[in-house]
Amino acid sequence: MKGQNDVTVTPQIGGQLMKIAVAEGQQVKKGQVLFVIDSRNAQLELEAAQANLQAALAQENSAALEYESNKNLFEKKIVSSYMLSNSENSYKQAQASVSQAKAAVNRAKVNLGFCTITASVSGLIGEIPVRVGDQVSPATQLTMLSGNTTMDAEISVTEDIIESMVQEGVKAADIEKYLANMPPATFVMKNGTEYPHKGRVVSLTGIVNAATGSLTAKVSFPNPDGHLYSGIQGTVIMSFGEKDVIVIPQNAVVRLQDKSLVYKVQADSTATAIDVTTQDTGNGKDFIITSGLQAGDRIVTIGANNVTEGQRVLYPEVKSEK
Repeated sequence: MKGQNDVTVTPQIGGQLMKIAVAEGQQVKKGQVLFVIDSRNAQLELEAAQANLQAALAQENSAALEYESNKNLFEKKIVSSYMLSNSENSYKQAQASVSQAKAAVNRAKVNLGFCTITASVSGLIGEIPVRVGDQVSPATQLTMLSGNTTMDAEISVTEDIIESMVQEGVKAADIEKYLANMPPATFVMKNGTEYPHKGRVVSLTGIVNAATGSLTAKVSFPNPDGHLYSGIQGTVIMSFGEKDVIVIPQNAVVRLQDKSLVYKVQADSTATAIDVTTQDTGNGKDFIITSGLQAGDRIVTIGANNVTEGQRVLYPEVKSEK
């Protein structure tokens, strides 16, 4: 199981860690303060950038006055075009300096904001390997934030699902719709506890693992109460319906080496071993018979392991209801 928005929390700037505002395992909301880095240097850089901006604005104002004055003098043919061009260039240069100074102020404000690290998603705080007073940098991992409002279970499914999609005529463009129509999934934890909220298949990889012959599917489960955690394991159960199939109890099937046998009861009540092929229903109790039996056949369902070929089978009397 994995949080849909698991985030690695790292600082954007370096400095001394002044405050840890959360604890391991704490549930936090998006925007909540997590860590505070020493902001004194960043504050000084902002003040210096603001002072440089004021100087650049003053320089721009002086250059503008000189340029306007030279324009008037040029129109009266008192100054040359050379002096007018120089004053115009000085004014444009002063404007560029103001733009650079404004960018420096904005950058200093951003760096100052980076001193306060907030949660980018709502979720659970993981391990915090740092302590107050530590020197941190952009390479320092402060914690993991598991965005646990929705959890994803990554499961392996056999490539039979591709065959069923082909049989149903599902095209590549319709896969998302096909997945949306799949039955809801149940998550069962390792201790056998069934998670109360149902999940949905949201994605299916397009590559079959050559070693396992399976694909990876992702099933999303809502986690409003925070009972699911990243890293926990369990079983995902999905129910699929089959029409017009024969279903028999698993204890009616006798395994003999690589064969699956069912004892069919003939008209004279003798038992005959029949080779069958089965498909697991997944409920731990029944098999689907894909070949070997037909509708209406009678088979031995109790004590099949003790039956021998040609043995007569006795049925309990059925009492008629009055």
